[in-house]
Amino acid sequence: MNWKEYTGLFFGSFNPIHVGHMVLANYFAEFVGLNELWFVVSPHNPLKERVSLLADHHRIEMVNLAIADDPRFRASDIEFHLPKPSYTIHTLTYLEEKYPGRKFALIVGGDNLESFNKWKNPEVILERFPLLVYARPGFDGGEFLKHPSVRIFEAPLMEISSSMIRMAIRQGKNMRFFLPPGVWKYMEEMNLYK
Repeated sequence: MNWKEYTGLFFGSFNPIHVGHMVLANYFAEFVGLNELWFVVSPHNPLKERVSLLADHHRIEMVNLAIADDPRFRASDIEFHLPKPSYTIHTLTYLEEKYPGRKFALIVGGDNLESFNKWKNPEVILERFPLLVYARPGFDGGEFLKHPSVRIFEAPLMEISSSMIRMAIRQGKNMRFFLPPGVWKYMEEMNLYK
């Protein structure tokens, strides 16, 4: 598969975006060879609770700050303008219509592949788009592991999560090196997650 023809779509709440996200994006750009990678900031994942989800404009701004000097990456607020709740199949269909010359691939964690049967129209997604999966420890793949559209990659993983960062900030801990510098500065200036 020539991944150079593909734009990778990295969906997430990015609440906040952190260095673990940046390492994964860099891996898929450099080691897999994607043409471009878009961070698709989700307004609200229907499979997750809406606890402590920062306002959309703050999260898209932090993604823009994180990727500001890197032409391989792009921030997308496309899901902010689509009907809620946000379903990946609707976003993908919209992107296909808006960018007919592009090929898209989804970048997901192993946990997402294991729960992929809970997504809206998972078979339709797999018919139309490859899934690039970064495996996590204890990953078993679920029912779609052997699907021809699924590719597993041994990307470097960091035991960092946005929820851990939010909790640490609430406890008054300095999380500066867990975040891209522009994101840390913005969070400090805006007094976010405190």
